[in-house]
Amino acid sequence: MKQEKQQNDLKMEDADFWNNLELSQHIVKRNKELERTLDIYSSAFSELEEVEILFELTKEDSELEKELEQCINELSEKMEQLKIQTLLDGEYDGNNAILSIHAGSGGLDAQDWAQMLLRMYLRFCHDMGYRVIELDSLSDSEAGIKSVTLQIEGPNAYGFLKSEKGVHRIVRISPFDSSGKRHTSFTSVDVIPEMDDTVEVDIDTNDLKIDTYRASGAGGQHVNKTDSAVRITHIPTGIVITCQNERSQHSNRETAMKMLFSKLMDIKIREHKEKIEDISGEYSQIAWGSQIRSYVFQPYTLVKDHRTNHEIGSVQSVMDGNIMPFINAYLKQQKQDS
Repeated sequence: MKQEKQQNDLKMEDADFWNNLELSQHIVKRNKELERTLDIYSSAFSELEEVEILFELTKEDSELEKELEQCINELSEKMEQLKIQTLLDGEYDGNNAILSIHAGSGGLDAQDWAQMLLRMYLRFCHDMGYRVIELDSLSDSEAGIKSVTLQIEGPNAYGFLKSEKGVHRIVRISPFDSSGKRHTSFTSVDVIPEMDDTVEVDIDTNDLKIDTYRASGAGGQHVNKTDSAVRITHIPTGIVITCQNERSQHSNRETAMKMLFSKLMDIKIREHKEKIEDISGEYSQIAWGSQIRSYVFQPYTLVKDHRTNHEIGSVQSVMDGNIMPFINAYLKQQKQDS
């Protein structure tokens, strides 16, 4: 409440605005988010005026009908963007996101499925103009990945991707089964908001077990010859964070601590805990067997979200990153339920 009051009282034109750097950066970030929404509104308003003018001109010149139709479609798209903006009203919806993918049981099929989901999210982020940083990855020499953690930077990254948290199920003819049998595999996706420096929390260092080891994968000889990778275990909850993206152990440790901080804050908020110390016991944020979405490749093609019942018949379109319809349906349902 104190921070909220400070934000309400502090203005960018104040002489002492930059005295509190963390708070001022938070306000600047929020200001940019509001400016983006206003830009969409202004653009939609301008296009509405163009549609009205074109509509009148079309009465006299029917050849302008195609141009009118195109303008109406563009305006409809802008209006849909504005509708989505009204749904992103969560405290951390505007934050960057940390997305993790973990292959479930099922060996190569599950690992291959995890790889496919990684590609899907990378395509989605590309279409949204988001910046993606791979923080940690564990691949398999035969096929697919066992796990991967991404930092996704961009407007409302968490607000959109929070709907992806849960178990994703695939039904297909396994490319690893010579008999051509249909297989079902599961992969879990976890999404948390990246917390900025304006949120304060104390993590007892005595609750942490920190290990270093040699990084694998990309990074060259320097990475593989030094113990630059970091694994941090939060003993009270059993949460394990690993990071091997940076070349130095110090940088990886700093990033891993930031990830741990974000995850603990996410648990604290969702479980209505007052302090991090109130969180105890092994924490499992995703329950197996309660899949949120099914992707069917055979005997027919269908992607269905089990929370909203939203369906898309073209599974390939979804795998190419077209997940916004599922996100919109989820956000609308959450708004209705709130």
